[in-house]
Amino acid sequence: MLGVQLAQLLDAPPSGVSAAIEVVAAFDDALVPGLARLGPEQTAACTALSDALGGSPLAAPMADAVAKLSAGAIGPDELAALAGGRAALLGAVHDALLDAFDTALSRTRNAWSQGVSTPEPAANVAVACRSWLQELAITGWHGVDHELVSAVDQTVEALLADPGSRRLAFLLDGLAGELRACCPVATMDRLPVRRWADLWSRALLLSWHGADPPAYPAVSGRLLPLVVDVHEHGTAVQVQVHAMLENADGTVHRVRVSVAAAKVDTIVGPAVWQLFGAHPRLMTALAERRYLDLAQMSLAPSGDLVWRDDHADVGEPADPFATAHVRLADAVAPAVPPLNRDPVHIAEPVLIENYRITGDTLELEDNSVALELDRLPRCGPLTPAMVTSSTACLGLIRWDAGRWSLRPLAVRAKSKGKIVMVHGGDWACGPTDPKVVKAQMKSGDALAVLRERAGRLLRA
Repeated sequence: MLGVQLAQLLDAPPSGVSAAIEVVAAFDDALVPGLARLGPEQTAACTALSDALGGSPLAAPMADAVAKLSAGAIGPDELAALAGGRAALLGAVHDALLDAFDTALSRTRNAWSQGVSTPEPAANVAVACRSWLQELAITGWHGVDHELVSAVDQTVEALLADPGSRRLAFLLDGLAGELRACCPVATMDRLPVRRWADLWSRALLLSWHGADPPAYPAVSGRLLPLVVDVHEHGTAVQVQVHAMLENADGTVHRVRVSVAAAKVDTIVGPAVWQLFGAHPRLMTALAERRYLDLAQMSLAPSGDLVWRDDHADVGEPADPFATAHVRLADAVAPAVPPLNRDPVHIAEPVLIENYRITGDTLELEDNSVALELDRLPRCGPLTPAMVTSSTACLGLIRWDAGRWSLRPLAVRAKSKGKIVMVHGGDWACGPTDPKVVKAQMKSGDALAVLRERAGRLLRA
């Protein structure tokens, strides 16, 4: 990414972005005391959200929802309208920011052409889900206690029993887990207002969302990994690979591969890679920096491959930096599904070279961008010190807290007179640093211990 492109991107956010985010933030603040206790500020926040969508198809349902809220009538339909309006406004911000990114870097992107799925008839479990989310909105975050959080447990179990509803189940379970850990919320000094509002509104919209297509078209070609991002939670971990797919006709598309596993909070650091034993070929390609030959792998319109390890063969070495140099600028980016149109989901792979780093800021010519050094995957060899001493970086450009930032995920640096490359997925088949290996041997294999204890319980 050249300095002039970075300058164009960082120059100023698109018109209206700051105002739209302020409207959303005000509505999110209204969820803190709860929508049953609307004061002048909360009423003004809901009205401002409705006014911001005055020229859209949501204008009528939003106006009706605000009127009923002011009269004390809070139902699932009104809340769905508010959640939809919030998502639509953030979607407009997302589109403006992504268009600014694509324009600055001359990137090409597919347009979303898949129709929005039709909502299915409301099942009892969907009604129960909306009822709990409605209770959260009425009570407000400050009123959340253990009894309210526990009320969703049976709903989550019922959703987990249906494979088509597991995305909603995991989302509800994650939100409930965070709230449970913070109870009583009223005693907290600071609340993650934006995050909880994101989870609440997305869960509410998913409860009305129809089933996804049962199958996606199959693709074949050569998969060239670029960077590996690891999203880790106390009870789950996801490895997300940003890559490029070379098709037989010579076209190149940006794709993602995401594999996830359940975990417990004692499995941390390099040990999390042991949870992905069902994907040995993918892990080998990441650890050895090789490409993969895919045969008839399903590809969603969002650019996400439905990963099946038996449909991939490990190929020859493929340097991600060389791949980015040659193909990244011309690769066609995937379309963004409607429910994912939120600034928080922006994560665009870039290659940056010949920069200098001061503290947590990367400087290129006369421009600078914040570095997310606190978000480096803890399960890999990449450290803040390595990023600071690097001369080239592969990472993800993101938008957070009202500014662009860069999450470094692979670097090239000079060490002891040699050029070395460090990638976040280098330890996918186990750590290669002797010190880390020794430390793991000393502390023991947490996963093996847990499996042994689970075996004992099953035999008892």
